[in-house]
Amino acid sequence: MRVLVTGGAGFIGSALVRYLVGEVGAEVLTFDKLTYAGNLASLRPIENAANHRFLRADICDRRAVASALADFQPDRIYHLAAESHVDRSIDGAADFIETNIVGTYTLLEAARDYWRGLDGERKAGFRFLHVSTDEVYGSLKESGLFTEKTAYDPSSPYSASKAASDHLVMAWHRTYGFPVLISNCSNNYGPFHFPEKLIPLTILNAVHGRELPVYGNGSNVRDWLYVEDHARALHLIASKGQLGEKYNVGGRNERRNIDVVQTICDILDRVSPTPEPHARLITFVTDRPGHDFRYAIDASRLESELGWKAQENFETGIEKTVLWYLGNEWWWRPLRDKVYAGERLGTAPQAV
Repeated sequence: MRVLVTGGAGFIGSALVRYLVGEVGAEVLTFDKLTYAGNLASLRPIENAANHRFLRADICDRRAVASALADFQPDRIYHLAAESHVDRSIDGAADFIETNIVGTYTLLEAARDYWRGLDGERKAGFRFLHVSTDEVYGSLKESGLFTEKTAYDPSSPYSASKAASDHLVMAWHRTYGFPVLISNCSNNYGPFHFPEKLIPLTILNAVHGRELPVYGNGSNVRDWLYVEDHARALHLIASKGQLGEKYNVGGRNERRNIDVVQTICDILDRVSPTPEPHARLITFVTDRPGHDFRYAIDASRLESELGWKAQENFETGIEKTVLWYLGNEWWWRPLRDKVYAGERLGTAPQAV
């Protein structure tokens, strides 16, 4: 099996590539532009694998995409290339429109041309999995879950761009018969996570004795999914899912943001103690504009129809994550020193 993974040097993409190369044994082409969040160091565990190759290219470049497809001849495309940070989309939406919408369109068209040229069983077996987010659904109140039937109601430029790309993918299936699937996942966490997101930012700030910023009063709720569980789910969806269908992927691990931060502090107090508790660093800051109150995924369809089950709960996954960051400074130190030092993002509306 030959798989092309767009965004394969990113957080979720690299976890998927490592799984496909190391566990599944697929031949994988990682296709990545290497923006600030793309990092070849995340692929170091499989950098010498005979069944992996890397191509630095942009999904918005139709010629580059078409050339990669013609050369590699994939049986599947897993599309993860995207701008993904809500705060950055607040500061500047243009990159999100370009990559998430225009890039998805460009990839779809190149992939459709490639698919039309396949013969017999190869054409029938081809799959295009578009990896999306639960943020397209908007915000939940204190009860209820997002299902595959939940209406879209995006709140941020990021989630709006992902909603648009979801609609493009489904339209290409309905209009052209292109063999697609869509997954919508809850918040991922785990090793190799770029340190702008809540969990790695909290870990590294705590390690450095810096403030641990929590938006508002910390009551916003997210459903947390360990990234390696997500990688297994994506391969399962592409292998066994029904064409033209959506599958929600969630860890059934709802936590308030303040509780996530406190849990990290508690683990650090135990494994890397300091004279004072790490929780002393918690600082409540002005809330993010348009901050959705709660996300929670109903993954029943994925569990019942395809037999997927998360192997990590939040307690086991977050401990593994904290320990990984403590033991892998070689990976995160260059990012903290040269790419992103932990400064507040998403403040454009207040600056106007």
